[in-house]
Order: sequence, then C-alpha cells, then structure tokens
Amino acid sequence: MLQSLIVERSDYNRRFKKLPRNTRVFNSVDQIGEVSWRRLEPPNFPFASYKYLNALEKTSCVGVDTGWQPYYFTCWKDTLLEGAILTYLKTDSYGEYIFDFAWANAYHQNKVSYYPKLLAAIPFTPATGPKILLSTKGSDEVTLCLLEAIETFSKENHLSSVHALFLEKDELPSFEKAHYKIRHSYQFHWQNNDYKNFQSFLSDLKSKRRKEIIRERNQVAKAGLKISVLTGAQLTENHADVMYRFYLDTIHKMGGQAYLNKAFFKDVFENMRDQIVLVLAQNSQDQFVAGALNFNSQEKLFGRYWGCLTDYKALHFELCYYQTIEFAIAQKIKIFEAGAQGEHKFQRGFLPALTYSAHKIADPRFRDAISNFIDDEKKQIDLLFGEYLTHNPFSLEA
Repeated sequence: MLQSLIVERSDYNRRFKKLPRNTRVFNSVDQIGEVSWRRLEPPNFPFASYKYLNALEKTSCVGVDTGWQPYYFTCWKDTLLEGAILTYLKTDSYGEYIFDFAWANAYHQNKVSYYPKLLAAIPFTPATGPKILLSTKGSDEVTLCLLEAIETFSKENHLSSVHALFLEKDELPSFEKAHYKIRHSYQFHWQNNDYKNFQSFLSDLKSKRRKEIIRERNQVAKAGLKISVLTGAQLTENHADVMYRFYLDTIHKMGGQAYLNKAFFKDVFENMRDQIVLVLAQNSQDQFVAGALNFNSQEKLFGRYWGCLTDYKALHFELCYYQTIEFAIAQKIKIFEAGAQGEHKFQRGFLPALTYSAHKIADPRFRDAISNFIDDEKKQIDLLFGEYLTHNPFSLEA
C-alpha cells in the first residue's frame, strides 16, 4: 500500500482529484523548491527549515524504506506557496516520542490494521514547533484548506488515523475545530528570566540545588578537561565526524536504533552551521571525549544529541545543561528545550512544561476508547504537575 501512495510531482492532480482547490501534494521538499519553502520557514524552529528537511531526505534518513515517507500538503495562490503541513506516512511508531504503541496493539489484538497512519511531525525530533506553516500568520482559510486536504487523503486511502505531534499551543484550536483529540504530554524546559550570567541563574535556585550544581561543575573542572562551545564558522567537517561517533556510541549504549547517518551530520554541519551549537570536551591529549549537539534559533535552543566515550562524573550535566544555559543567557535566548523525558533535569532548573499532540481516529470503536485514555492521562499529568510544584527547585523569594 505504501508504495502505491507515492505521489510524483507531475501526478498529484490526477491521483488526488478530490483534494481542495489549490492544494498539491509532494513527496519531497526539494520538489517544492527552496525559494518557495522559505516563505513558510518559522524563525524559531530550525527543524522545519528547507535545509534540515532536505538533509533528512537526500541522505535517505527518511523515505519509503525507513518508515517515514514524506507527504507535503501545500496550498498555493497562483505560483506562491501560502501554507503547508509536512506529514509522513508511517508504518510503525518509532522515532516519534509521543507513544501510541498501546493503541497499535489494541488494533492488532482486534485484527484491525493501525498502520499505515499519517503523522505531522519532525522525524526523530521531540521539539515543540509549528506544524501548520503559513506565509501569513493566522490565515484561517489556508489552515482549513490544508486540514481538509489531509482529511480527504486519509479517507481516500483508508488510513486508520492522523496525528500531529509537539504542536504550538496556538495551533490547538485549528485541530480541535477539525475534530482532533488533544493529548497532553510533558517535558522539562529551562526558561531565561533575564539572567545576566550563570551566577544570577544560580541565585534563583534554592540553596540545596545551587550547591549541587556548583559541586557538579567542580567535579568536571577537576577532571582537567577542555570545554569548547562552537558555532558558525568555528565548525568543521571533522566536528561532524566527531559528533556522529558520539551519537552512535549513545545509540549503542541505550540499545536504540540509529535513525541518522554520517551523511546527515556532514550535511547539517556544512549547511546549518549558524544554527548549530556544539559543546565539546577534550582530554589532556586533545582527544574529543564527549559532545552535545544543539540547534539554535532566535528565541529557542534545542538540545538534540549527546555522547561520551569515557565516563566522567557530571560531564553529561556540564555539556548538555550548564554550558548550554550559559550560551542561552549570553545570547538572550528565552527557552532551552533539552529533549524528551529526563526527570533529573528538574532539580537542575528545568521546569515541567506541557507538550501537545492532536489525534484523529477514524474507527469510532477505537476513537472512544482512545479519547477516554487521553482524558485519564490528562488528569494524571495534572496531579503530577501539582506534585512537582511542591518540590520547586527555585526559591520562592527569587
């Protein structure tokens, strides 16, 4: 079925005649073109940029054989691209970070196919950012056109469901109007309260938490490592090789799947170097022993990958959190998303923040059960957030 749904650029009008007027479907951002796509690029979400999406595609990190087949639903006014929703036809639920394996299992137990499904998300990237990309912010007509196109496509191809992950909060009403069920999840985010430096951030914390961070930073300092924070022209192809090696080491230790390849790292280090913030540790022989890869935007910083070839006390916290917080403060970045999960971030100044996803289940038998699950899950998260408030790492007097 997956292969039969692939849309060639010259074929979309014939294949999907029922799609709304001025809507076109593409299987590659390259088919749309960089000039057109740049009309839609959000300033604070580098993962929706042409360069990032194109890197995923041309290095074969996504595609028909990966479980992530791109489908770009676009809306045009004459030759101008007015809006898009980037989706993927998924044949599994790996690399999403909003887990629906239990839902898939329920379908399987009832001898009903859950896959393929349609997913609006950035592959392998649990980062909050817009999924409805518009050339003119707040264009309800274009948004409606795009959601109708997805609905039509889903029904024509008998897909079990449509999902949109890590949505911006202001996108939720559009999905709710289109009868999606909103699901809550959470991560731990650091917020910049106009800190002058790292010390002013520490001063906001309770004494116990402040002392723990100072102790951890001292442990790294005593290890005699050289820490570097590199971005822009400071980055070289060798740094891409180094970070890829760290990425593979972490995948191996965690028993995970390497979704990305060396060609992808080389591509983004060459073409997105101004949006990369790389934190590296070198030993006394100038060998790179650990690194953390982040992506930067005007107001947000996104922590993505980390690796360490030799164990050092607290080095993970130094590279992934403290050095990056210092960078965020210096650059006046408002929010630092350090990735999925990780309750250990809480005691280091990262507070729980809701993340949002939207889900549309075609079969009413499963729709009602999943809706009830989502409602119960929201209640549990509300209770958990209340518990976190009682252990706030920040001083109430701050």
